[in-house]
Amino acid sequence: MIRATAIAATIGCLALAGCGNSEPAPAPSPTPTIAAPRTLVGADLDLGTLGAKIVGPQGPEVETVLSAGNRQIGTLVSYVACPAGTLVCEPGEMPAGTVYTYVHSITLVDAEDVAEGPVADAPDLRETPPTLFRTLRAATGFNQAVGYSTAEAEAALGDPDAISITNDNGSLIWRVVRGSGWQPGGTVTLWWQSTAAPQGPAEAYLFELDGQQVATTGPFPPEDKPVEGSAAR
Repeated sequence: MIRATAIAATIGCLALAGCGNSEPAPAPSPTPTIAAPRTLVGADLDLGTLGAKIVGPQGPEVETVLSAGNRQIGTLVSYVACPAGTLVCEPGEMPAGTVYTYVHSITLVDAEDVAEGPVADAPDLRETPPTLFRTLRAATGFNQAVGYSTAEAEAALGDPDAISITNDNGSLIWRVVRGSGWQPGGTVTLWWQSTAAPQGPAEAYLFELDGQQVATTGPFPPEDKPVEGSAAR
């Protein structure tokens, strides 16, 4: 009888996850996950896949002067096109699921005052300032199709594979990683696609050259999820 009682007590302790420890183990704290930038495979620009351009408040193209300090370093010409075969690109008249191609052509000014990197006799171990073009916020409706003109990259940068593209938490970044440097007067055209039509020109892009950052304007789709209470009063 005593032995049966002892066995029952032992089983009771095991069921309670250990005698003498009435407090449950603390639940593990959730660890936030930060998405790392993802490298995208860029495709060559094929103008044959593009149809008519959207005509916005500034016409079919938006041209912006890229200025740093008191000097112009380049120009940006942007537009959005419907698929090939579209004669008139009016988003309100296009079928659901239409893919819009956002195109951005950057040209460095052909002038003597363009900043040149210092020439050193010994290797410089400091990080070289990046040359890049990026969206300042997540690209709404991005369908994973992105790229640039490889022919223009070879002519302006010295290498058709000079540009890498990444998706950083929804923002798209084209970065010059190879080549002999962007030659003044050279043009490089970048592109990406979205299932969302542009809301209008917005200061949604940034160009960086020789450590100088220039926020610039171009067509951009509306935010995917507007912040509640942000409507004009």
